[in-house]
Amino acid sequence: MQLYNLEFTEEEIKNAVAEDRLLSMEIEFSRICNFRCSYCYVPEKKECRGELTKDELKDVLLQAKALGARKIIILGGEPSIYPHLPEMLRFLDDHGFQIEMFTNGTGVDGELAQLLAKLKVRVVLKLNSMKREVQDRLAGREGAYDIIQTAFANLKVAGYPSSDLFLALSTVICQTNFDELVEMWKWIRDQKMEPYFEVITPQANAITNSWLTVDSEKLKNLFAELSAIDQETYGREWEPQPPLVGNKCMRHQVSCLLTATGDVMPCVGVTIPLDNIRNNSLAHILKNSEVIQNLKNYREMIRGECRDCDKAEECYGCRGAAYQLTGDYLASDPTCWRNQKSEP
Repeated sequence: MQLYNLEFTEEEIKNAVAEDRLLSMEIEFSRICNFRCSYCYVPEKKECRGELTKDELKDVLLQAKALGARKIIILGGEPSIYPHLPEMLRFLDDHGFQIEMFTNGTGVDGELAQLLAKLKVRVVLKLNSMKREVQDRLAGREGAYDIIQTAFANLKVAGYPSSDLFLALSTVICQTNFDELVEMWKWIRDQKMEPYFEVITPQANAITNSWLTVDSEKLKNLFAELSAIDQETYGREWEPQPPLVGNKCMRHQVSCLLTATGDVMPCVGVTIPLDNIRNNSLAHILKNSEVIQNLKNYREMIRGECRDCDKAEECYGCRGAAYQLTGDYLASDPTCWRNQKSEP
């Protein structure tokens, strides 16, 4: 499982870096959300002023396509309650993009589930616990568990999961759900879905909710246990390394984030606005960003233990965690168990 470069060969990634091109882009249609997740990277989601219009969003998507992007990852806010979602999905499909959408399931009724299936959208449904009270607490909303389960049922009726219809469950690793994560992982695998388990990036809501935090040693042991289960039971081999379980995050090589208000950022964790799409083209912003160039040249630019790690050729830690905890997006990842010392 390679969330950010499954579809791309090493040669494609290398060429994209050299030519200042994209292979994918993450996008927010809106930051408005009906959940108040205790770990969310977005601090305020009741309303958002100055969001891009659907025509502005379409224009940026075409700019991304011109830069080589083939995959669009829809984040939020909550995309399923965005009023123009069906239109935007059809637009993406018409222009040949592979679509992946993260959702809490609120708007995934039977009709939307059928559209998602028709367009072969890769759906990532957020589920942090199999226990109603735990899920509702983490989502900050009573009834969240039932909303997610209803969406799951609608997706199953529409044909998810199957060889053509990819369905994953996205789960944050925290103290509240820690004891059920191994069984959840096996259940997800047995249901022919993909588990997207990740370490929480320490920012926004997660910083104020310290009760979520899992120490590095427990994370290390969990990753190792899940790796052993995958190898022994499911015939999947991967080496444990944070922040994504069974996965690698090298997104800054081939991707960027467009926020709902038009800011272009490296990702949801490295919250450095490079420029706004209303000021300059996407190509101009990416080509002229020192931050982007430094991240692409990570082997020379990253400092400390991450630079000298024996996994440095295929991992640069969580740049978001480094930035949020140290203020330096090129610092070593303080949350990684391979780093015995954290940087100031």
